[in-house]
Amino acid sequence: MDFMRHKILPILLAFALLLSGCGAIPSEEDQIYTDTLFDTIVRIEIREPADKEVLEGCRKLCRKYDAMFSNKVEDSEIFRINNAGGNPVEVSAETVKLIKKALYYSDLSNGVFDITIAPVSELWDFHAEEPVVPAPEAVTGAVGHVDYKNILIKDNTVQLLDPLARIDVGGIAKGYIADRVKEYLKEEGVKHAVIDLGGNVLTIGGRPDGSDYNIGIQKPFDTTGTPVTSVRISDKSIVTSGIYQRYFEVDGKKYHHILDPRTGYPCENNLYSVTIITDSSLTADALSTTCFLLGFDKGMRLISQLDNVDGVFITNDNKIHYSKNFQHKMKN
Repeated sequence: MDFMRHKILPILLAFALLLSGCGAIPSEEDQIYTDTLFDTIVRIEIREPADKEVLEGCRKLCRKYDAMFSNKVEDSEIFRINNAGGNPVEVSAETVKLIKKALYYSDLSNGVFDITIAPVSELWDFHAEEPVVPAPEAVTGAVGHVDYKNILIKDNTVQLLDPLARIDVGGIAKGYIADRVKEYLKEEGVKHAVIDLGGNVLTIGGRPDGSDYNIGIQKPFDTTGTPVTSVRISDKSIVTSGIYQRYFEVDGKKYHHILDPRTGYPCENNLYSVTIITDSSLTADALSTTCFLLGFDKGMRLISQLDNVDGVFITNDNKIHYSKNFQHKMKN
């Protein structure tokens, strides 16, 4: 068997791809927190003088959510829901809020976005030294337990009506957490910061000199992090979902990590990546995955119907496509 595995460094947009001449080098007064959480690299940079206690607050907040939302941490609320055998589980108001947001995007996409993808995603190990393609019968069996309509929420309890269903909030949790970190920093009086949760980038304001951040979008399959284009943002979130971020090859076929809940296999269409720019990182996180799974035409159509949401799609012919509203903004 011809086998090849690829790794893309997870330090993605704001720091690896902040374009030269844009003030990417932190000053001595900046405060920076880095960590490995949510199965990725976290970097929060306060780009102005700030008390170290503020940065410590970021650390506590990120670790709190890692303990709440991971489906691999045995004490987490998601883990308890998944292992309750179909019984209702009382959880925090924040976990309920996160799951309700996920259900909203599931309805919006007619089930293309589905957080009960866990039975499928658990079959695919993109971090293994030698990843393998799951057996077809295992995939078929797992798909039978993927249906977001099996999630029942009543007050602060969450129940999986299918005892073999399981939740994976990986497609939305980082966005939710980035939004909470931004709220916390603003409450602490921070006016300039960049929050990067493994490529989920959210800024507070712009650069201290008043200019926008110029953030690159990675060239697909370029392991050096070379940007193929860039966008300017201030007080916005930018999130990219792409097939080049985690994938492996077997017998010349690429298998990437964006799994289609309808088939159990990596989504197949003419897209390399989808980048969403909007105010909320949760919205950008959910929509980048949703639009990728919908494909180019339906994804672009969805973006055109939403207010204050811009998109950059890269198709497999390496062409860059901007949503109509974004094209208008760029011209102006």
